[in-house]
Amino acid sequence: MEPITVENDRRPVVAVAGLGFGAEFAPIYRDHPDVQRVVICDGDEEVLNRVGDELGIEERYLSLEDVLAQPHIDAVHLVTALPDHGEQSIAVLKSGKHCASTVPMAISLEEMSEIVRWERESGKNYMMMETAVYTREFLHCQELFQAGAFGPITFGKGVHYQDMEGWPSYWEGLPPHWYMTHAISPLLRLLDTRATTVRCLGSGQLPANRQTHYSNPYPAQTAIFELEGTNVSIEVSRTLFQAARSYTEAFSIYGENYGFEWPQIEGEPPVHYMLKEANGRRGRTIESLRIEAPERTDLLPLSIARYTQDSVYSDGSHSSFIQGSGHGGSHPHLVHEFVTSIVEQRPSSINAVVAANWTAAGVAAHQSAMNGGETVHIPSFELHPAPAG
Repeated sequence: MEPITVENDRRPVVAVAGLGFGAEFAPIYRDHPDVQRVVICDGDEEVLNRVGDELGIEERYLSLEDVLAQPHIDAVHLVTALPDHGEQSIAVLKSGKHCASTVPMAISLEEMSEIVRWERESGKNYMMMETAVYTREFLHCQELFQAGAFGPITFGKGVHYQDMEGWPSYWEGLPPHWYMTHAISPLLRLLDTRATTVRCLGSGQLPANRQTHYSNPYPAQTAIFELEGTNVSIEVSRTLFQAARSYTEAFSIYGENYGFEWPQIEGEPPVHYMLKEANGRRGRTIESLRIEAPERTDLLPLSIARYTQDSVYSDGSHSSFIQGSGHGGSHPHLVHEFVTSIVEQRPSSINAVVAANWTAAGVAAHQSAMNGGETVHIPSFELHPAPAG
């Protein structure tokens, strides 16, 4: 193998921008063997210096603009405010840097299209860092699915229940399905497809003071999607406010021979349903078992494998980490996929087209809800080849 030199070193210098939840990712990049080094960025100087001192990271910036002006920085992982993801991702790609972004990709179809265009024109990688398709539970289900255990698929369901009381003000009144990707992406990944049409209804009523920002009256939304190339339909429900339900990001999928169901309460093992025998017209015998999903540290470099187990930074006090139960050990898998896609010069597993197809489904669903449940056709984005990560 050719020795690594300054001239041929493809290992990126990665900037993590946004050190609330982003502080969970900085040490994973720091310890990844294919990252030259990690730099950090946050507009709060006290937070920037505290995280930098704690993690031993010397290179620090107070603005994304400063990061983008540095020619030696190869990639940026955005862990910033939700309304800014689209504009900032476009800026990163335009600057000639690879871009990873926390979900959702954007909140408008126009911004999604621009990200797809700039990924193509810049020649740089984009990756939406969707935790739901790298949890230990999803990876276990995916392995069974690819082995053919399920048989023909009949139905799938995704839910994401979350109480956003006390979160930053930009969450106030957010259309629930604009933040749908955690609930729909596992189903679309397993079925290797995209949603083509949606019918969605809103539920409940936000008080007037919570409708001012986005003109959205609904604390909850439920959608039914048709999928490309299959006769399977899926249902996705999302709440953000006014629902007395503990947090869950969940999906269930049912085939003729096997079913997988996320637990009702986070932290419990998923339920697996297995067809044991058919009993003619009197029904079938189906066994149900709770099965702990195995850790897939075998998919990771040894230096970051331990980060599937627990909080990475400090005590894991950020709300995204606490409410998401650590996101199923997904964080090092996401970092590894983004980094290796850059080093191997291939599209990421959640490239701009895949991310746009997943995110646009939620934008279209909200449009349907605002029009009394009318059918909305979801735009298709040009497909790039992407490995099933």
